[in-house]
Amino acid sequence: MNIGIVGAGVAGLTAAYDFSKAGHNVTVYESAPFIGGQASTIDVGGGRLERGYHHLFTNDTDIIDLMDELGIGESLQWFPSKVGTYVDGKVYKTTTPMDLLRFGALPIWSRIKLGLFALKVRRIKDWRSLESFTADEWLQDKLGGKAYEVVWNPLLRGKFGDYYDQVGMPWFWSKIQTRFASRKGAGGEQLGYPVKSFDELLFALRDRLVAAGGELHTETPVERVLTQHGRATGLQFRRPDGSTGEQEFDVVLSTVPSYSFPGMVDLPDNYRAKLEGVTYTAAVVLILEMTRPLTDYYWMNIADRSLPFLGLIEHTNMLPKEWYGGSHVLYLTNYVDRSEPLFNMSPEEVLELYLPHLTKFNPEFDRSWVKQMHYNSLSAAQPIIGTHYSDRIPEHQTPVKNLWLANTTQIYPEDRGTNYSIRMGHDVAKRILAEG
Repeated sequence: MNIGIVGAGVAGLTAAYDFSKAGHNVTVYESAPFIGGQASTIDVGGGRLERGYHHLFTNDTDIIDLMDELGIGESLQWFPSKVGTYVDGKVYKTTTPMDLLRFGALPIWSRIKLGLFALKVRRIKDWRSLESFTADEWLQDKLGGKAYEVVWNPLLRGKFGDYYDQVGMPWFWSKIQTRFASRKGAGGEQLGYPVKSFDELLFALRDRLVAAGGELHTETPVERVLTQHGRATGLQFRRPDGSTGEQEFDVVLSTVPSYSFPGMVDLPDNYRAKLEGVTYTAAVVLILEMTRPLTDYYWMNIADRSLPFLGLIEHTNMLPKEWYGGSHVLYLTNYVDRSEPLFNMSPEEVLELYLPHLTKFNPEFDRSWVKQMHYNSLSAAQPIIGTHYSDRIPEHQTPVKNLWLANTTQIYPEDRGTNYSIRMGHDVAKRILAEG
């Protein structure tokens, strides 16, 4: 078969690898000048760093197995993570269960209740029993009190903004399962990271594709899926020089966001409604190269909506700063609606908005610590998955024959992530190959 793939993100590259390994002709089109999508990288101090913070959990078996299959498994290393939580102007260490007992932002009974609640969620095996509830209402009902008000309500609001009360409970359930799976005994999390960045995986997939005779075209956006008599027949694309081209394919797999897909092909109303039924929030990420660390923590939960950012991730508090020319790497991240002013600010404006708040984490912070800034924004960073989503999830096999879709709105009940994009790429490729 001749197979066309729209998008050189992790799911698209994984499917391309499987197709080429099975002996099929594969062509991948990517609108960006780089591959990898949300896992793509930039140069920082001579090393490669993801545009958006990335790490692996110990139960991310799909990516671990794929790296082993590609012969690069030895590059994946595991590091202890140190977690803090910022509440009411103070940072609390929240790495281990013992830290939770010392979490002074809550009365002692609320601390115990919070820990027991997490264990209760962990023991739930059937996530389908939770589909009728939003995370917010389930947390209010089953947890409530100070533990809800001080911790989970502001964290949900920070992550999802105005959509915080629409997110289905299976999302929360999957987060708890993943976090507990990466804990080592009574200690903190063990998180994985490839020593040469996630580029090692992306480039290995690309190289296997090309070695098998496949093609990968960057800076080549697909404008239209060509159809005839209800069947996908090829792709129309725009080359880097601005000219338009067309290529015939037996099968087309698109990995674009759901809101973009209807603009590429005519779809029946019922399938289009499923695509349009999911809202995405955007992401704004600043990466600061600094002369010294801001805190001692890798991951900082921010349970305080007075701050203009949602997360503070100090990459080099878990990984060696020598990988990045000796710079201390700090991510400042936020999820916002695309209509919000923050999403439309210039990188310099975002930096000026954020910098004054860094003294809340370290009173000694001075802007002279910042050597360089990198900015990244994603318009389709986080899909908002609501209740009863298993009844509304868009099928991978679209109503247009030989046209398939694989994007983050189809990862469920888990939250979107690199590991699950790989799993989805494998699954969709397997189904397409079975169809013949």
